[in-house]
Amino acid sequence: MGEHALLSASAAHRWLYCTPSARLEEQFPDNGSEAAREGTLAHKLAELKLRNYFFTADFGKRKLNAAVKKLREEEGWADEMMGYTDDYLDYVKSLALAFPAMPSTRLEQRVSFDAWVPEGFGTADCILMSGGVLHVIDFKYGKGVPVSAEGNPQLSLYALGAYAAYQLLYPIDTVRLSIVQPRLTDGITEWECSLKELLAWGDWVKDRATLAYEGKGDYAPGEKTCRFCRAKAQCRARSDKNVELAFPIGELPPLITAKEAGERLIALEDVARYQKDLQEWALSECLAGRQVPGWKAVEGRAGREWSDMDQAFAALQKNGIPESLLYERVPLTLAQTEKVVGKDQFAELVGAYVLRKPGKPALVKESDKRDAIANKITAAEAFKEEKEA
Repeated sequence: MGEHALLSASAAHRWLYCTPSARLEEQFPDNGSEAAREGTLAHKLAELKLRNYFFTADFGKRKLNAAVKKLREEEGWADEMMGYTDDYLDYVKSLALAFPAMPSTRLEQRVSFDAWVPEGFGTADCILMSGGVLHVIDFKYGKGVPVSAEGNPQLSLYALGAYAAYQLLYPIDTVRLSIVQPRLTDGITEWECSLKELLAWGDWVKDRATLAYEGKGDYAPGEKTCRFCRAKAQCRARSDKNVELAFPIGELPPLITAKEAGERLIALEDVARYQKDLQEWALSECLAGRQVPGWKAVEGRAGREWSDMDQAFAALQKNGIPESLLYERVPLTLAQTEKVVGKDQFAELVGAYVLRKPGKPALVKESDKRDAIANKITAAEAFKEEKEA
């Protein structure tokens, strides 16, 4: 689990388009995050369930239950993982059953794509092969960033690695990619291409990977390339670009056009995010005793909490404060109720009482798959609702 390639598949979008970034972020430690640790635990659970389904003879129900029991004891476990990994299991089962015959299956399979990327390797969550089809499925437990399977470089590199490893055993004509994000609404995306198209893409990757491995090429700071880069707070290319965008020169005519507004919205996407990243880095420097001219670390507003709430409430009640004033009866939200009851039973018992309200209008890029709307609500009304909420 601890071994990582310099040009990893998971970071492919970054080093393919901002080739010097791979070497630049080498000097920064990968400290991980709570979300990453949670995702690792969910991946372990998902693998156990798939292993029980595809390899029941070697990994039956008893072994599955014992393994899940151990996982429940790990830090970060949440019962809701059971339901989300069931969604993933059901999807993979549906793919397998759609093959004319049960496909050859690889789970958490390390694949090498070093024929295209120097020292390139990675671990694919699930690979299905049969009837000329190579299908790579990726399980993503995060809920913050929707990821599309369409032309996805991470899965495409896994597909190249799988093709290199199994082409003699399983003739491949068609490549399919799927990403499953069960914690998102409509969290499944799929994409298909021919083997010829995948290999042509691999030829393009070769040149970009060579530049990245050598730390050469041009920096390409942007919302997608910088999002998870460990060097993002100190990267000069990103800093210069955002300073330039934040302090534009006055323009004529005095009013910008809708076309200019659209272009600037895209160009300015990373400015606020960069400011936050830079502030976090500067704070860490100040806390470590190093100077950042013009800035210092101070203690924030103090908070208060009970040292022993039960004893405090007991003292209040003993002195005449009624219990009814100290506690509120708060119902679960609709989503929380559904998780407790279960989706099927929830729909059966109280589905008729659920109203689907249209979401508040949001501005998204034109590439978003949702249908455009107009004249539903004014922008002023939308922002007014947000302030009053």
